[in-house]
Amino acid sequence: MKKGITISIALISIALLWYFFIKPQDYQIRVVAKANTGTINQALKSWNKTLKEASIRQLSDLNHLEQMIATGDSTHIYLWNINPITDSTSQLVVDVKDADYSLNNKLVIPFGDTDFEKQSRKTVTDFIESLNIHRKEFKTTFIGEDELPSTYCACVEHKTTQSNKAFGMMESYPFLNSVIAGNGIQVNGIPFIETTDWNMQNDSISFNFCYPIIKTDSLPIVKNMVYKEFIGKKSLKAIYNGNYMTSDRAWYTLLDYAKENNIKIEQKPIEFFFNNPNMGGDALRWKAEIFMPIAE
Repeated sequence: MKKGITISIALISIALLWYFFIKPQDYQIRVVAKANTGTINQALKSWNKTLKEASIRQLSDLNHLEQMIATGDSTHIYLWNINPITDSTSQLVVDVKDADYSLNNKLVIPFGDTDFEKQSRKTVTDFIESLNIHRKEFKTTFIGEDELPSTYCACVEHKTTQSNKAFGMMESYPFLNSVIAGNGIQVNGIPFIETTDWNMQNDSISFNFCYPIIKTDSLPIVKNMVYKEFIGKKSLKAIYNGNYMTSDRAWYTLLDYAKENNIKIEQKPIEFFFNNPNMGGDALRWKAEIFMPIAE
């Protein structure tokens, strides 16, 4: 009898020790989101920018982010864990902790619905609502494998972030148009982006914004513009409809397909644009063909 009581007390003590001092979160929220990992990752970072006194950073990979939100006299820490379910749905497991009142939360949470819990649920709900609005702003359709042709082109080099990619394009459109029209250069296709570097940890990219042209011996030398041979190759292809600011959502669709089917790829997406974003209009009618080269 005494031995049983001793064991029970020991187990209860260990459980309490774990709950109050080892358990990393004060509160956990689980919700299913209708989007893939990359879309959630980018949407979460964009939504964070709309909040006051909030910061976010990506941890080990796309699936894990830490967000800190100042509220009242404390800071709430949200650990967002994204777990893929299908190619278009994910489970979010959100661990929430109060940086200053964690012990107090753990004392009172078992006995009622606290303000901390309500605020945590509202924060997650607000993001899901924002995500659902964003999902209606674009469409990605996976096509399959395709062979990209090679072409000669005139390009402007850019180094920026994924979210600012479209602004780089919009700056280069009139510049390239004026150079091509002013020098009688013959265009040989629609404009495209050739990504030369993509750092998924900090969302930075380097890319060439290019116009395919006919190569001649009399092409003018123009400051801030380079000529190059674009070498086409076999690639995974998707169609993107929506604002080109978020065309990288299609990149993640291609990444997921390659991972699921054990296809080795070069993480250097290529985008061909059928619309000029400077002209405006209904973005859902804009079209881009997105390619992810297959590694040789």
